[in-house]
Amino acid sequence: MKVFIKTYGCQMNERDSEAIGALFVKAGHTLCDSEYDADVLLFNTCSVRDAAERKAKGKIGFMRKLKLKKPDLIIGVTGCMAQRLGDQLLAELPHLDFVLGTGQIHKALETTEKIAADRRKIADTAVDPGEIDMLGEHGKNSWSAQIAITRGCNRFCSYCIVPYVRGREVSRSQESILSEARQLVDQGVKEILLLGQNVAAYGLNGDIRPPADGFSPFAELLEALNKIPGLARIRYTSPYVSYFNDRLISALASCKKVCHNIHLPLQSGSDRILQAMNRQYTAQSYREKVAQLRAAVPDLTFSTDVIVGFPGEEESDFALTRELMNEVGFEQAYIFKYSPRPGAKSALLADTVSEEEKLRRNNILLDDLEKRISARLAGLTGTVQEVLCEGVSARNEARWTGRTDTNFVVHFEPDDKVKTGDLRQVKITRSGSVSLFGELI
Repeated sequence: MKVFIKTYGCQMNERDSEAIGALFVKAGHTLCDSEYDADVLLFNTCSVRDAAERKAKGKIGFMRKLKLKKPDLIIGVTGCMAQRLGDQLLAELPHLDFVLGTGQIHKALETTEKIAADRRKIADTAVDPGEIDMLGEHGKNSWSAQIAITRGCNRFCSYCIVPYVRGREVSRSQESILSEARQLVDQGVKEILLLGQNVAAYGLNGDIRPPADGFSPFAELLEALNKIPGLARIRYTSPYVSYFNDRLISALASCKKVCHNIHLPLQSGSDRILQAMNRQYTAQSYREKVAQLRAAVPDLTFSTDVIVGFPGEEESDFALTRELMNEVGFEQAYIFKYSPRPGAKSALLADTVSEEEKLRRNNILLDDLEKRISARLAGLTGTVQEVLCEGVSARNEARWTGRTDTNFVVHFEPDDKVKTGDLRQVKITRSGSVSLFGELI
């Protein structure tokens, strides 16, 4: 069978889709790039934001016409939207053949083969601990790979439905992660990205409290990965700020392969809004943690997530968010206009901020970010940066693209020796609005 997989949402979903695809390939099936060539269509969906869910439903609905032309076509849905809506999707979209929740994604191959044999519709959203065991499957070889180290979340932020659709936190064993990493490095992988809803909670066995000073299983994992020969870089996303204790910060400073970039979600700079969001830190404690991290790793860069227009957010709350963002000086930020998600606690609150005001606040933060990034990049002109070479630039075939360990994109003209996955020194000659330009040394 030819299988087409469409992914919506976060990097965790991308990793799940890669693992599902690898399972199909391992069983003798092939992946294809077009739904019109496929025998199986699989949509791996997201429910974190309303727009992602609506987009997925629209695409799946459009596939009804294709199924009328190809009656044997198998169409399935998995991921967070599948978990949230379950067999309701079969009623809404009668041309669907199966719905698998987040705890059943490892059964996508098995379910597809069952439907091919007897054409019975299936909806399964049960929680299955065995799902964690399929995360080691990978697709084609590359210089970079993602490894999921945890599933689920214990934080229960009031705006978020992840704990409800992905379940409570479950960590893989350190040895299974290290084994996967070693296999990937043997296949030519140079950089590994560790994935989890809160990677810093790795190994805490469901304890909802941040670890005490001196104890961090995530730090131990980073130190073990740092010792793997041939592995050049380790990235991770995304941690919760209060989990950065002395033990973890020390590991970040001592592990040479761990990149000097942290995606550290803020969401708001107002203590009142943070409390309403059930974000269990204050603006001041966030500031202090950033200061501790920068003291240990001076060239550390930060990216973040921010929500504008949360219920009850007033202009003064927004001003505090803007102030804190400029103070920290985030090099990247993902800024979202609040939208209520069914099932999340904040959905019970009145959506008090108009869409026009959300857009205004969103644009102010984006403008601040653009100016900040431009100035930060301009300040790197004339420096020499170590760049992990990623391949030909998507916008200019005469150039290659790479990335610093601080997560800045660098474009450069290649020489005849450069290969994907190489670490090369690049002298920065100029800066653009979002990236750097340089020449190989």
